[in-house]
Amino acid sequence: MKNIFNLLFASLLIFSVSCSDSELTIDEILDAEQGAVIRTISVDNNVVNSSDETSSWLATIEVQDGSDDNSAWSHIDAYVEMKDYTPENGDNTTDSVLLYTWTPADFENGPVGLPRADVAAPWGDIKNVLGFTGGEFSPGDLLTIKLYLNLNDGRVFGPDSAAGIITGGYFSAQFQYNALLTCSPAPGTYTIKMYDNYGDGWQTGNYALGLDIVADGVSTQVAMCSQWGTYDFECTPTTDGYFAETTYEVAPGTEVLTWTWPGDQYGEIGLIIIGPGGEIAYSSGTYLADGSGPYGDGLLADDGYGFVDVGLLPVAICAE
Repeated sequence: MKNIFNLLFASLLIFSVSCSDSELTIDEILDAEQGAVIRTISVDNNVVNSSDETSSWLATIEVQDGSDDNSAWSHIDAYVEMKDYTPENGDNTTDSVLLYTWTPADFENGPVGLPRADVAAPWGDIKNVLGFTGGEFSPGDLLTIKLYLNLNDGRVFGPDSAAGIITGGYFSAQFQYNALLTCSPAPGTYTIKMYDNYGDGWQTGNYALGLDIVADGVSTQVAMCSQWGTYDFECTPTTDGYFAETTYEVAPGTEVLTWTWPGDQYGEIGLIIIGPGGEIAYSSGTYLADGSGPYGDGLLADDGYGFVDVGLLPVAICAE
């Protein structure tokens, strides 16, 4: 029987290699004498219904601390913060606050002999620790969960431990993860404007992955075609390598809609998502936040498209 604990996890490194190989990879990535990681075994829910206090973030995680018996770690601290993406009710962005702490005693040996646990964090606990009493949050706001692995020798591995080359692409390891406050999405046509500031289309680091749109469990991948490789799905053609545009239809009655970004191999990709009524649902920059400006005229807008955050994007336009 697996234990379920009230805590959040970070989306970290996932390896399919031998123990010796993984230890070498950990050492290189974390630039430590002996590294430690938390593997994400599964993510069972990454959206939180803000009208239901029992709506929970769910996952299974596993710890490898580099020692022979995995006795080098003492505890893990999970912090949560909220970024306000809905200015209509003011800016209620919070600081990072400790949500849960757990120790090796909270874990059981998993199938490969490493400490493993099912974890859950209900919205009620998150709301309470952030001090929300009502009105501070709205669908579309984004929770960020940060995980800190504490070793017995005093070292701590967290979001600041990850080198820049692993925050996207193959590793996609940021020691943090996003949880979106959701609602039932507005149906209609969503416009996706794509940009690449190098002019060679998108390279996400994996041609099986683009912008992942999931409506009630059905996934659709979207990407600007790249001149360097062929996506496994039908990408959107580009005339100049800088710009491309496509649409996505949300059917009436859709209950859950999520938009997830896998990463950017070279740090040159920008994105704008426009809702059915012309609302800006997401923009990775500010210069083109209204969907206008130099888009489509061949000008580079490095300061406007910016960088797309890895993970779940704060896209939430609610149905009436």
